[in-house]
Amino acid sequence: MALKIYGVARSRAFRTLWMAKELGLDYEHIKVDFATGETRTPAHLALNPNGHIPVIDDDGFVLWESMAINLYLAKKYGAGSLYPARLEDEARAWQWSFWGMTEVERPVLTALFDRAILPENKRDAAAADAAEKQLAQPLGVLEGALSRTANLLGGDFTVADLNVASILSWARPAQIDMAPFPKAAEWLKNCAERPAARAARQLQRE
Repeated sequence: MALKIYGVARSRAFRTLWMAKELGLDYEHIKVDFATGETRTPAHLALNPNGHIPVIDDDGFVLWESMAINLYLAKKYGAGSLYPARLEDEARAWQWSFWGMTEVERPVLTALFDRAILPENKRDAAAADAAEKQLAQPLGVLEGALSRTANLLGGDFTVADLNVASILSWARPAQIDMAPFPKAAEWLKNCAERPAARAARQLQRE
């Protein structure tokens, strides 16, 4: 049975689709769209009772939460390459993945919604500006890490980079000024230009 990925590429499922392409996995993409209420159907709630995407079914093993999914896929199919071999590096991959969710995702999504997604009459410019200011601290942390190494765990691109870059992929449409963080901006550009990232972004246009 092929890996099944439930979700649409313009959601957090983007990072799982990127991971699958990075690993060269054969998968079936089942386009469950949150915008049409499909995540609240009985069939989807049986897979994820939270009513969110992405969800995967890997030969009968069902898993939800995008970061857990990506860490699982990377460890199962990319151990020693995308997934680090050393215990300490594994822990740092978790660290950066959870950091991205706790420190970066909420403010970048706030800016994205209030600058690009919501109808203009419902946007809150002050909330977007405050969110961008809030991002300065974690982006400074990222800048500091990337001033020492090309990628988060060292020289090689890993699941840690993919997970954090997938969150910051929203920075451009959110009109976040990355100029004060040149190392982070260069790293993000390099991540976005990877063939697997490009292929996953193409799915957002379909």
